[in-house]
Amino acid sequence: MNPAAAGGADAWRNREKSMALTRDEVLHVANLARLSLEPAEIELFTRQLNDILAYVEKLQELDTEGVPPLAHVIPVFNVFREDAVREGLARQTALDNAPAQEEGAFLVPRVI
Repeated sequence: MNPAAAGGADAWRNREKSMALTRDEVLHVANLARLSLEPAEIELFTRQLNDILAYVEKLQELDTEGVPPLAHVIPVFNVFREDAVREGLARQTALDNAPAQEEGAFLVPRVI
């Protein structure tokens, strides 16, 4: 249920101050994901999700002024080898380990 619809804009503003999820919100998300949860799971997931949101709230207290946004915490470099033309396998060599072959090609089960 949308907090704004339940209690108006003030309820929504108050909701934004605390990110805690209710049991009903966890059930709503589970329903959207087509999950059926046992009562113990509902309580467990509500507690775990609230722990995650509490940590996010704690992180929002940090002063990030002047800190550039990052996509990764460490530098990421392209680690792929150079794309160079080289000799490939001979057809028969590639087919030697195939479980089934026919007329110089791999024979696979029909999918459709």
